[in-house]
Amino acid sequence: GKIKKGDEVIVPANTYIASILSISENQLVPVLVEPDASSYNLCPKNIRAAITKKTKVILPVHLYGQLADMPSIMDIAKQNNLLVLEDSAQAHGASINGKKSGNWGDASAFSFYPGKNLGALGDAGAVTTNDDELAHTIRALGNYGSHKKYQNLFKGLNSRLDEIQAAFLRVKLRYLEKEIIQRRKVAEVYHEGIISKNIILPTRHIDQPSTFENHVWHLFVVRTQQRESFQKYLAEKGVQTLIHYPIASHQQKAYAELSTKSYPITETICQEVISLPISPVMSEQEVQTVIKVINSFE
Repeated sequence: GKIKKGDEVIVPANTYIASILSISENQLVPVLVEPDASSYNLCPKNIRAAITKKTKVILPVHLYGQLADMPSIMDIAKQNNLLVLEDSAQAHGASINGKKSGNWGDASAFSFYPGKNLGALGDAGAVTTNDDELAHTIRALGNYGSHKKYQNLFKGLNSRLDEIQAAFLRVKLRYLEKEIIQRRKVAEVYHEGIISKNIILPTRHIDQPSTFENHVWHLFVVRTQQRESFQKYLAEKGVQTLIHYPIASHQQKAYAELSTKSYPITETICQEVISLPISPVMSEQEVQTVIKVINSFE
């Protein structure tokens, strides 16, 4: 009852389209804002500039495994009486000052897609919240709007986590922190070893030890103005890469109504980003091979 049709939701322009689909599918209005140019996450200054009388929600996306500036975002939300719904699909286990992703806002969505840091063996996901009433409602919404068989309080849907996927996740959860440590080690070696002047490395906070925990390196995303030739070169050397994401949401045909505005920071990011291999099972030799290939690119 806190949100109605036509209310506005502030969301980063630089995100996967799923974040925005969740807004429009609920008959709400996505208000795209430019990200911070260094972290690629929501910029508090741009959030403040986008707030209107219709704004009801801030939807921070913890992109690539790095938490958005949640202390600042929560302050803005409190000052303006806004809800905060986190997109934690890529940030399992990330935290700021000991407070983990999914525990900052009013609620948070997690994806357990197989490729995530905590992945199931098929499609799966979960919502976290500290609001008992909201939790009670969400449980019903995912079960045809029902808490009791044949009694439907809401117009819900069938969206349950399969028991077998939950069983796999329960086991894998025990190893999440250990695997995060390994991902951070790979990221650290990349940062120390990649010296190519053609490559922009992702931001890290080694000068602020208390905030280093905010990145769990779901992806290791670099930028280059020579992306096409860079990706081709790496492929020829046996190094696979991916692009997250090549087309901004406001430039997708599905959201033609958003195409009237320009988001230059987001568009530049989409034109230049490329994701390097990163995994908790990468060997030291594999990491050094990637570094050697990158540093030989001209």
